[in-house]
This record gives sequence, C-alpha cells and structure tokens, in this order.
Amino acid sequence: MINDEKLLNTIKLISLKNALDFNNNIKFDVVLSKTFSYSKKTKNNIKDLIPEIKEIISKLSLLSIDEKKNQYDVILNSANHYLNESIHINDKNQIGFKESNKNQGYEKKSHTHQSFELPPLIEAKYGGVITRFPPEPNGYPHIGHAKAAIIDQEYAKKYAGKLVLRFDDTNPAKEKLEYYKAISEGLEWLKIKPDIVKNTSDDIEVLYDYGRKLIQKNCAYICECNSELIKINRSNGISCNCRINDIDINLNKFEDMIIGKYQQNDCIVRYRGDMTSLNTAMRDPTLFRIIRDIHPRVADRYSLWPTYDFAAPIEDSLDGVTHAFRTKEYELRNELYFAIISDLGLNEPKLIEFSRLEFEGIPVSKRKITPLIENGVIQRWDDPRLPTLLGLKRRGILPEAIRRFVLSLSITLSETKPSMEILESFNRKILDSTSLRLFFVKDPVEIHLDKLDFDFVEIKNHPNLEMGKRKIGVEKIIYISNDDAIKLKIGDSVRLMDLCNIEIMDFDSDDVSDKSGKEKEKEKEKGRKYIIAKNVGNELSHNVQKIQWVSKRDSMEFKILKPMPLYKGDYYNEDNLIIDKGLAESFVSKLKVGTIIQFVRYGFCRIDDTSTAIFTHR
Repeated sequence: MINDEKLLNTIKLISLKNALDFNNNIKFDVVLSKTFSYSKKTKNNIKDLIPEIKEIISKLSLLSIDEKKNQYDVILNSANHYLNESIHINDKNQIGFKESNKNQGYEKKSHTHQSFELPPLIEAKYGGVITRFPPEPNGYPHIGHAKAAIIDQEYAKKYAGKLVLRFDDTNPAKEKLEYYKAISEGLEWLKIKPDIVKNTSDDIEVLYDYGRKLIQKNCAYICECNSELIKINRSNGISCNCRINDIDINLNKFEDMIIGKYQQNDCIVRYRGDMTSLNTAMRDPTLFRIIRDIHPRVADRYSLWPTYDFAAPIEDSLDGVTHAFRTKEYELRNELYFAIISDLGLNEPKLIEFSRLEFEGIPVSKRKITPLIENGVIQRWDDPRLPTLLGLKRRGILPEAIRRFVLSLSITLSETKPSMEILESFNRKILDSTSLRLFFVKDPVEIHLDKLDFDFVEIKNHPNLEMGKRKIGVEKIIYISNDDAIKLKIGDSVRLMDLCNIEIMDFDSDDVSDKSGKEKEKEKEKGRKYIIAKNVGNELSHNVQKIQWVSKRDSMEFKILKPMPLYKGDYYNEDNLIIDKGLAESFVSKLKVGTIIQFVRYGFCRIDDTSTAIFTHR
C-alpha cells in the first residue's frame, strides 16, 4: 500500500493527465514510466508499486472525462504532490530533485491540458551549457536518434547554450558517406540545427597523443594475445603476460601500430583497469585497434583507430561539453569514461543517462533491421514499416509530433516501450487542422440509384475549417466500401455523405443457386455485384448512418499500404504489410507526393504516388 499521500496524488495526476491528453485513455506504460522518477525520490521500488498503479488506473478509468478534469484540477491545486519538485541529475548518474517555485514538471497550457517539460540540469549556467549529439555514421537515423538529438537540442536551447554534432566515425569498416548525409538531413527535417559540426576522424592525431599519455602513465599497454584468449581471460578475470611489459616497450609498439607495421588483429591497445573488477567493462577494455578498411572521409591515412570508449570522454572534454547525455545501455561503461578523463587530467562533463526509445514490434536495433535490407526483405531505408526518420516521414509522421512525443516522455531510466499510439495522437492533433477530407472506398460495391437530379456536387474540404471546396461529377452509379455494403439489408436507410439519403431496395449477387440456408446468405453477401437503391431526398438526420462514397464518373483506382509491426516478440512477422485496394475520388490525382490527407472513415494517409498512399494512422 502506498503510504505516501503525495506520491499517491502524483500517480493520480500523471494518470489523469494521460487520459486528458489521449482521448480519455490511460496508458499503463506511460504512467509507469513517468512514476519511476518520483518513486526514486521516495525510495520506493517501482516494481512494488506496479499493482497499486494498475488499481489506480482501473478506478480512474471508470470516471467520465468531466470527472477526470475536475479531479485533476482539485489534486493539482492542492499542491499535495511531487509535481512542483523537478527531477535533476547530480554527480555521475545519480538522480536527485531540485526544488522549484514553478511546476516545472508540468507547464499549464490551458485550463485542463498541460505538457511535460524537461527537468532542469544540475550545475547548469545560463549561456554556459554545451551538449553534444554523437551519432556513428553506420546507418540511417531512427526514432531513437531523434530522441537523443531532441533532448540535446532542447537543453542547449533551454540554457541558451550550444549543441555540438559530432560524427563518431572511428570504424571505417561500417561507415559510409551516405550515412553522414542521411543523419544531417534527418536532423534538418527535425529542425535541429547544431552550432558546431565535426568528425572524430579529424582528431585522430590528437587522440594518438592522448594514447601516448596513458601509456606513459602506465594506464594502458599493448596486448598481442588473440581475441579468443582475451575474451576468456576477461571472463575469468585473468591478466595476460602482455600486461607486465614496461612503458618503453609499450610506447615503441604503439608507434609501430601507428605507422602500420602491424596487421589487423595482431595487437590492440588496452586500458589498464582491474581484471578482477565486478564491472566487466573495467577488465582492461580495448582503446585502439587496427582496421585496414578505407575510411569514407580520410581514406587510408590511418589504420589505427580509437574505440568509442576511448574517444568519447576525450572528445567530450575537448569540445567543452558540460552535460553529456547517453542511453542507459552504457551504464556499465560510465566508470571507464570517468577513469580515462581522470587519468588524463581533463575536464569532467556531467554524464546523464536516459532509456532507449523503441516501439513494440518496431525495433531500432541494426541487428534486426540491417539483415532485412541486406536480404532484400525490405528494399529501402524509407520503408514505412521501419522506425527510421525516412520511414516515419514517408508514413506521414510530422517532425513536430516526434518532438512533442519525446518531450512528453521526459528523462527516465525506465525500460518501458511506449505505445506507437501516443506518437500517433500527437501527430493526429497537428494533422487534424491541416488535412483535406476526401473519400476512398475499399473493395468497392456499386449502388444503382433510381434517380439523381444533378450532375455534380460541391463538398467542403474540411468539415469545420475554411479549406476550400471541390466539385465532384456524379451520376446514378455510386460506389461504397464492401465493409459497409455487407452490413446493409433491404429496407435500410443510409446517407451518402454530402450527396443524398438512400433506401436499400434490392441486391444483385453472383449466382448462388447451388447453395442453401445460411451458407447461401453468406455467399450472397460476399458476392454482391451491386445494390439497387432509392434516392429518398437530402434531409439531414442524426439517426441515419453516414457513409463515404465515390462516383463512377469521377473516380480512380487507388491502393493504400498499411504498415504493420515487423516483429512479434523476437520473431519476424510475415504479415507486416496490408494492401487495401479500391477507388478514390479523382481529385486525389492532383495532390503532390508527400501531401497528407484524411480519407473519411478510414484514416490519415500520405500520398506516395499518383495512385498510392501510405496509411499513417486513424
């Protein structure tokens, strides 16, 4: 049982806000993620809180939207919660809290809706904060890169500081010029403009100098053991004979490595850590290795390349980085990061961790994505099934929606996977006021009207906003979706939106004379060729179902690609793309590629070519 009333109220506020922001639905994973940071303050184990969080969500879900709004305002105004205390990061990855006069966790936007704000940084001086985004150019940027880059930029902006874009390009075997370009273009799409752009490969000579300094201080040595022996020794905490070589021997070998006297895999430079450390990252990790591949920027100028473990702390310090953000997967390597900085006497940035971002069934791991590309399962990096920025863009996800989504998650170490629906909800709010409303019918079925007294109809492009009108040529043959057609019975009345009301008179189906009973009726529904209907006027009624339609006179064949999750758990999902075929009004052919529209009663879609769209979301 939660005995801390302030924590209890905090969980309720997080849950209620989630409902108010996302169509009256409370997402457990979102509430859990945001509760994690506050549980640390009260020294509660988040796992112990899970049953009670579920119970709180269950009770709050029963309330109406108005009851949720009222309860939210009452609890918020009581100030008996932790939302007026902001999370911050202090010494070497420790989470703490900083008192604030504002509700910095939640900034009021309207009388009911509020948005989560990034917590303040410890020891951050206005105008003095420098953050960095250090992607490796070994692939196309994805949603996880977007989270890191947005957080880096937002903090630099928050403190009027600077953002460094540093390409961590120290593995020529994996890097390509196209990846540098893709990352730069992805950041531009996200409206992220770094103040400084550089490459780690520009600093190789500097990094060699720092390698020499570590060897001179006996903090590093040259190891000529084979990779399998190194792996076994590190696993068992055993030092090798190379560790006892004196400093001069190590320095000479290092210079020979630089000038190319050794071949790949002959030897490596290792940090002199502690081979018995419980933290295996400190068991003499690799600092330099020989890679003979041609580098995309510096060609074959170097063959001795630093690892990320060695280059990152040095580059951060030299670039003046004050607050370095990186994902939780590096937490065991933080000790090494600070050890190298200490040994070299460099300035020490604040190191801040956050959880990786990926969605269920849509992995960001190159281990899962790259084989799909290499084996031709997926042809391009902009495939809308992928979480790459190109894939999300082609799907119709807007950069501003990604930014709002990332900021709503804030900084957390909780390893939860947020629902794709949350990103979609942010995207929907933006698209709702900018997208034309058009008609598409899947698996079309003809309706033959008895009469229609006009040749065209004029329809508003948006039901509530001034976005112009369009003319649609009409005749007595109209198409509706088969999903709607199979539900109709003789005598039913429906409204063809913005056209007229009709009464179903009869059906004409494929020959089912050899069938009988329920089977005959089922086959008759599936096999309908057309519907005979009577035009019964244009009087509006709230009691009549409204369906979209397409005119035979003014239609075109159209298909919509619906991306589905690539994986179910750890297994590849064979059914990861649905293709809906049908008819759209011919007005669609006039739209430019990239235009995002809403097909009424179907969903938002992005035009991919003159006869195809990508399904964005409902």
